[in-house]
Amino acid sequence: MATASKTTPARSKSASRTRSSAKKAKPAIAEFDKDEELHAYREMLLIRRFEEKAGQLYGMGLIGGFCHLYIGQEAVVVGMQMAKKDGDQMITGYRDHGHMLAMDLEPSAVMAELTGRRGGLSKGKGGSMHMFSKEKHFYGGHGIVGAQVSLGTGLGFANKYRENGNVSMAFFGDGASNQGQVYESFNMAELWKLPVVYVIENNKYGMGTSISRASATTDLSQRGASFGIPGEQVDGMDVRAVKAASEKALSWCRNGKGPYILEMITYRYRGHSMSDPAKYRSKDEVQKMRTEHDPIEQVRSRLIEKGWAGEDDLKTIDKDVRARVAEAAEFAQNDPEPDASELYTDILL
Repeated sequence: MATASKTTPARSKSASRTRSSAKKAKPAIAEFDKDEELHAYREMLLIRRFEEKAGQLYGMGLIGGFCHLYIGQEAVVVGMQMAKKDGDQMITGYRDHGHMLAMDLEPSAVMAELTGRRGGLSKGKGGSMHMFSKEKHFYGGHGIVGAQVSLGTGLGFANKYRENGNVSMAFFGDGASNQGQVYESFNMAELWKLPVVYVIENNKYGMGTSISRASATTDLSQRGASFGIPGEQVDGMDVRAVKAASEKALSWCRNGKGPYILEMITYRYRGHSMSDPAKYRSKDEVQKMRTEHDPIEQVRSRLIEKGWAGEDDLKTIDKDVRARVAEAAEFAQNDPEPDASELYTDILL
């Protein structure tokens, strides 16, 4: 008995060290060539400029209801977009404009939906939080916290049933990670080995509450451990890290191994929504993230350092992106509003 009591703790410590070192393994970073760096730069810059313009239009009273901006989190959806294949689906919550642009939806159609116009993706009836595009495999845009996780699991079920090789990517935030339906979805997805990548966009604040005050365990990548779902934390401010982790997760799902969890450690620069002054965090905290971890500036610096683009080249890209966003805003302000008869269309009774 004395021998057993001495050796058991030693084995436990050894196992603990193994688990600890495995968790701290250096994350993979994708090696981007010039075209990939430029693509990531353009795509993230488009989302950034689009959201800045959306914020302006909201302030002018041209966008009604809620409006949640994606500024700061651009690397998450762009990195995943670079790893996916045609046919893979995306579904997310109410912070959805960036996801739509990454899925190659027209900025004018997205902006027109924000302003409630006929040419919007949901004919002006969905607004900021409820936009869809079956053609581009984008399934929303959902205002109910965590609701999209169950729906994204259903998309994974459809993919497995049809044997089409596609993967569903269900995005949700750190706040939604505490919803009960999330764990019901985890259970079914692992039980049936569904091809779903659960992407937790951990921007550190659920509305105005820090994750450390809302979650007993803050390593959200391990939330699927009791179901046997693997997960990992990813630097969501580095588009290369996102792409590398996404390729791994998508491959896992495509090979019939079931779901995978990616916790993207990211940060939003603006408030939870346009009505949130974000007084629950300091200006120094936000500025530190902007200065040291901005996803777009990281790519910009690499392009210049490697000689793949000069200041003038990047200014030209910015000018082109701004022109595209301005064109979208112009369309969104002048497109007609839906006819009153549209109140009775696209309704399931």
